[in-house]
Amino acid sequence: MKTGHGDGRGDSAAVPAPSDPAAAGSEGGTEEVLGDVVLEATGLTKHFPVRRKGRAGLTGPRRAVQAVDDVSLTLRRGRVTALVGESGSGKSTVARLLAQLYPRTGGDIQLHGETVNVRGGKAFRAYCRQVQMIFQDPFASLNPVHTVRYHLTRALKIHGRAGDDLEQALHDLLLRVQMTPPERYIDKFPHELSGGQRQRVAIARALGADPEALLADEPVSMLDVSIRLGVLNLLRDLKERLHLAILYITHDIASARYFADETMVMYAGRMVEGGDSETITQNPAHPYTRLLIDSAPDPDRLVGGSAELDPGEVPAERGAGEPPSLIDPPSGCRFHPRCPVAMERCKTDLPPRFEVDDAPGHWAACWLYDGAAR
Repeated sequence: MKTGHGDGRGDSAAVPAPSDPAAAGSEGGTEEVLGDVVLEATGLTKHFPVRRKGRAGLTGPRRAVQAVDDVSLTLRRGRVTALVGESGSGKSTVARLLAQLYPRTGGDIQLHGETVNVRGGKAFRAYCRQVQMIFQDPFASLNPVHTVRYHLTRALKIHGRAGDDLEQALHDLLLRVQMTPPERYIDKFPHELSGGQRQRVAIARALGADPEALLADEPVSMLDVSIRLGVLNLLRDLKERLHLAILYITHDIASARYFADETMVMYAGRMVEGGDSETITQNPAHPYTRLLIDSAPDPDRLVGGSAELDPGEVPAERGAGEPPSLIDPPSGCRFHPRCPVAMERCKTDLPPRFEVDDAPGHWAACWLYDGAAR
């Protein structure tokens, strides 16, 4: 499949300034707004009930997949927060909860300090104007029987942003995602585009709502390695120009260091570590974070050979085993069955967040960092 300029020009091409509000977004904001809280989740929880098998009328406790438990995070204007974890850790469920695609079991979501609890209709549409999601699979997120023009026009009209000059608005959206010249792509069908170009169209569609926050669920994981950097650079450019708050879901902690300002690590439905991306990758505090770094294709790009896990070095056999069942997760710290430095209390007591002394804002949910016990 032929790859057009939409993939190859994302690393360094300047994005033309939009001439229509449909593409202008938040551009024109001031430095004072950067860092303001846009979207915040506190104690976010999602349990999926498990359907019982067998004869009707059986009694017993109702079981559930505890996909997300007590997750708290903050998305700030002009900053990227990465949520890192292996498959099944619950990170994509967090994104869907923030997008209001799943009803939450517990916890609170606030948009600009106001609690959000939408059930559909006008309230959901109003929320989506401010919070948009970019899905992992660019091949499934676009309708194959419709052109790029249709997808972008529909997004603009749904969110009431088509205006008088629809053609100019479409033109500006394609310029915004560096698909130039726009005339080359506007009437193409998805099958005529490469994977990277499809993902750029999906990003343009999200921008059609003029959102303040983007929830990017593994946006480059299904793309060819040669074009992933271009898409990440595009998202970074949009963050800086439009002052977007971005949640970046990924299993690749190396890309989190490159792209995100802050990184949070998730294991078996719970947050285990968080802080500045450079600190997390250079000085990991939680044994699971170290496991992720050691599993990276090129660990030297993340942590120097002398880096050690404080307060004790983790043996080479770290991380043996598989993630636990989320229907019946382990008591205490969920990582303790795989942790080579687990203590007795790890098996029974759930660790809170402990501040790590190496950098402001760095924390780990690990009993190794309980200052009172040391």
